[in-house]
Amino acid sequence: MIRFSLICEHEHEFEAWFRSNDDFDTQKKRGFVDCPSCGSHKVEKALMAPAVSTSRKQEKVALAMGEAQKQALAQLKALAEKVRENADYVGDKFAEEARKIHFGETDPRGIYGEATPEEAQSLAEDGVEFMPIPSFPDDRN
Repeated sequence: MIRFSLICEHEHEFEAWFRSNDDFDTQKKRGFVDCPSCGSHKVEKALMAPAVSTSRKQEKVALAMGEAQKQALAQLKALAEKVRENADYVGDKFAEEARKIHFGETDPRGIYGEATPEEAQSLAEDGVEFMPIPSFPDDRN
């Protein structure tokens, strides 16, 4: 899943999650993307930097959860675990390995690891598709 920063024609800013860039484009064309503030369907992606974890330090976040939020969090945790189970951990070599796969220098495979914000920006500029995997407090050592 990819979180996009969006903005409507009335300059209301909001965020939404999509499976991919194509999913956003498809939903927008079909009229499924609208501004939660005014209901406008004239919505565009806002400029945003990739969200890439650069350290293992734990952030303190408070979240009051109802049952729906607990279920959504459990699903998100399960998705992140499934991604990790079906991919190779490449550590801080993520940008290098992702680029090799993108340019056909090595066999395609799922990978995950760490990248600096600069590496993530460079990958995005090269057209390499990637997304941040959420990290949860109980995932960290």
